[in-house]
Amino acid sequence: MKVLFIGGTGNISASVSRLAVEQGIQLYLLTRGQTPVHIPGARVLTGDIQNVSHVQELLSGHQFDAVVNWINYTQDQVERDVHLFAGRTRQYIFISSASAYQKPVLNPIITEQTPLENPYWEYSRNKIACENYLMDAFHNASFPATIVRPSHTYDTILPLVLGGGATFTLADRILRGQPVILHGDGSSLWTLTHSQDFARAFLRLLGNTAAIGEAFHITSDESLTWNQIYLALSEALGVKARVVHVPSDFIARVVPDRGPSLLGDKAWSVIFDNTKIKQFVPGWQAVIAFRDGIRATLNWFQADARRMVIDPKINQDTEKILAAYRRAYDDPEEIISGWQP
Repeated sequence: MKVLFIGGTGNISASVSRLAVEQGIQLYLLTRGQTPVHIPGARVLTGDIQNVSHVQELLSGHQFDAVVNWINYTQDQVERDVHLFAGRTRQYIFISSASAYQKPVLNPIITEQTPLENPYWEYSRNKIACENYLMDAFHNASFPATIVRPSHTYDTILPLVLGGGATFTLADRILRGQPVILHGDGSSLWTLTHSQDFARAFLRLLGNTAAIGEAFHITSDESLTWNQIYLALSEALGVKARVVHVPSDFIARVVPDRGPSLLGDKAWSVIFDNTKIKQFVPGWQAVIAFRDGIRATLNWFQADARRMVIDPKINQDTEKILAAYRRAYDDPEEIISGWQP
């Protein structure tokens, strides 16, 4: 099978790329060459997907069984790909996001039939627009689109709320005995999926003609409270975290740019029903428990000091929220005045 990944070296996609090569897929990576990740066995095409004329030159003479774009997030980018790859690939996979599912959550059990709506987060609304365009292209022009919606998937990021991601900031605060913020009371349920588990299911959608015109989420079946998530992180670090529970609305009020991804995603309890992906990929099961996966992720960070990036803005935001919450805690009316019914 001949496959093109646009991207392919990120937190999720690098695991997929490595496994694809191991499975004998003839893998091409179209990248700008700015990520220091090497995928042995992959053929690298250096170029910027935004430069359509250059990409057309790079791909001249190539036909693919599948094309996966790991980096698109606006409709105009998807429109470009439809024009670029129509007639050049048997399948086009768009990486969407499980954050596109309906918020506020009306039913915590999420299936692929759950409506797509997110008034809080522009990122999610952009993904929804991309999906709608691709489904129109499938129905009206037979464009061979498949949609995959990862949820909170990790490997080379810390899957946390304030201080995680590609930085080591929150882990560093815990190690230094500094307080860290956890939204709400920590009892909401969340699902974290290791990229290696995601990869094993994802690759079996490639070349699967039955998956064309379909949408899937691929997640672990392990549901944890955020308290359990931070406890597992603390145990992996060998230090008890000093956790301060702060209402999500309060966090968004004090530091507005933290609000969309919190109120539009991580503040809600969700449980993913993976029945559909298991029907299309018989025998697949996520097997990496978070307590094991987070240890491997921390080991990856700590193996190279250059990866242990500390973001000063995250520390500033954390201290700003903590200071505001201390003031509000002494005056409950100040907290209440910031809430919306």
